Amino acid sequence: MAKKVVASLQKGVGKQHTKVIKMVKSPKTGAYQFKEAVVHNDKVDEFFKG
Repeated sequence: MAKKVVASLQKGVGKQHTKVIKMVKSPKTGAYQFKEAVVHNDKVDEFFKG
């Protein structure tokens, strides 16, 4: 499924967006979770800070 997202982002306007993955530790269980999003290139730093 990720291949479709990445492949569609390589055409036209999609080059202005980036797929980002962030690892977050759950406060309840202590287990790690992954948060994925497709964000605009200008907002990548905000995604990792927040």
